[in-house]
Amino acid sequence: MFLLSHSIPVRPPVKPWLVARLGAAGFGLVYSLISIAILIWLISAAGRAPYVEIWPRAEWQNHVTLIAMALACLILALAAFQPNPLSFGGWQNPRYDPENPGIVGLVRHPVLAALGLWSAGHLAPNGDLAHVLLFGGFAGFALLGMKLIDRRRRTEMGQKEWQRLRPRHSVKGLLAPMRWLAALALLSALVMLHPAMIGVPAIW
Repeated sequence: MFLLSHSIPVRPPVKPWLVARLGAAGFGLVYSLISIAILIWLISAAGRAPYVEIWPRAEWQNHVTLIAMALACLILALAAFQPNPLSFGGWQNPRYDPENPGIVGLVRHPVLAALGLWSAGHLAPNGDLAHVLLFGGFAGFALLGMKLIDRRRRTEMGQKEWQRLRPRHSVKGLLAPMRWLAALALLSALVMLHPAMIGVPAIW
């Protein structure tokens, strides 16, 4: 269901039809809500699955998750409401400047990079079969998604436009204090809400 919900709506025959009826913002909103709903369903299903241990739980694994989540939150905070015509979910893409691309200069697909960090970081302390399948599958989905989006965008834009928009490495926009504070606030909120949302503490 997760793979179908992410592949069918963005196919060339389907997406223009949906955007024409929902609008670009409406399409993005519905697409995001469906993704979140299925993600919650998947996580809850993995929690109910029979426990089959692949590797044991250890204290050091918690640090791996926190470091990965800190990076994921920072990437999301730096990418929020920023133009990015090379991926999906960009904000006011006509304002995009390849000479000053912000986080796109380091991570072309920040949402998928954050998803990959979230899933890979959660693999370490979740060594049972159900969660290895869940988080390992999401990590693979993120990596594959980057390649598929690159191929689709390159085809849509044409090679010349694709090369013109390829970002140059720049630190401008990466040192914005408010975005770093937003990343810290997001990480803190996730840590505090983790027991209520998932049923286990994020720090133990």
